[in-house]
Amino acid sequence: MPFWKQFTLCLVLIAAGFAGWFFLAPGAADTLRNAGVPESLVGKAVQPTETAARSEGQAGGGQSQGAHAGNGGGRNNSVLVVTQAVIPGVVNDRLNAIGTGDAIRSVVVTPQASGIVREILIKSGEMVKKGQVLAKLDSEEQVIAKGQAKVALKSAVEKSSLYHNIKSSVSRMDVFDSEIAEQGARLQLQAADLNLERRNIVAPIDGIVGIMPINIGDNVSTSTPIVTLDDRTEILVDYWVPERFANSVKVGQAVEATSVARPGQVFSGAVESIDNRIDPASRTLRMRARINNASDELRAGMSFSVGMRFEGNQYPAVDPQSVQWDSQGSFVWRVEDKKSHKVRVSIVQRNPDFVLVKGNLNDGDLIVTQGLQRVREGGAVRSDGERVASAEPAT
Repeated sequence: MPFWKQFTLCLVLIAAGFAGWFFLAPGAADTLRNAGVPESLVGKAVQPTETAARSEGQAGGGQSQGAHAGNGGGRNNSVLVVTQAVIPGVVNDRLNAIGTGDAIRSVVVTPQASGIVREILIKSGEMVKKGQVLAKLDSEEQVIAKGQAKVALKSAVEKSSLYHNIKSSVSRMDVFDSEIAEQGARLQLQAADLNLERRNIVAPIDGIVGIMPINIGDNVSTSTPIVTLDDRTEILVDYWVPERFANSVKVGQAVEATSVARPGQVFSGAVESIDNRIDPASRTLRMRARINNASDELRAGMSFSVGMRFEGNQYPAVDPQSVQWDSQGSFVWRVEDKKSHKVRVSIVQRNPDFVLVKGNLNDGDLIVTQGLQRVREGGAVRSDGERVASAEPAT
């Protein structure tokens, strides 16, 4: 087929498609008006269609016309729609974040001296008190050193006592030296006691014993971890919140936490501390909450879902089906005095059952949700089986 024939056929098909859309699609005239087509051209094109529609209506039986007249023509010219009242919706009123728990106090116990482990006095999972002996190192040398210090102290005390009794026979310098020797011997005994005491590995806090990585006979040093103690009467949960909540969170604010290990169980707590800066990489703010764990159901290292509530921002909430679009953006049809009016809105948040919007809407305004195809600006509408929402939307 020659090119000019193909081109002509394409123009014919395009014209036919446009004509079908214009005369059959609801709202085609409004679309042309919004696109800038003069009203004179749109009116001339629409007039034949309206004339045909009226002729078709007049061609109906006289009995039907009589019935219409009896019932009132105004109601039959109105559009049947379903409406729903605008209700208040809230956005940014709650926050959910994932955090990691840690014991309120946690200590890795290490020896204060090097040596061989001779005795282990605790078991994993046992509750210990501050100062309780956990394990003992070999201490033969320290016992001997303490004995020597005792002998030296005894000798120094006797010598000092003797010199005090015979002050007239010895010089004051000798008496002074004997006193100094006695004090030095006492210090040596204290040092021996301290070295012997350090052969015992003791608990620095009250807590639960973790798994011990050592055995009897191991040679340990001051850097060798003996055991981890956790005081988990309370759990600290570190989590991160989006930057937009930075000015809303406060120390002492209530939080609710749930753990994967305890599904369905909610633990109450409060914000203990807030970081002083926003992380520039993630645009989040670090926070720490304190969760009560008096029943000892939680463990350090658990993951938590932390929830917080805020006053939030209130917006009108409408049915998702009521939001329509045209060349200028989104809008809804509001019914006032049984007539429809177009109200421009902008969408704030979409939810499964409602859409939060920003626009000239008030609580209780009736919004068209069904029958939207034939609704026009200022057109008469009637509502059968009107639905009115009674619950706030889930945000």
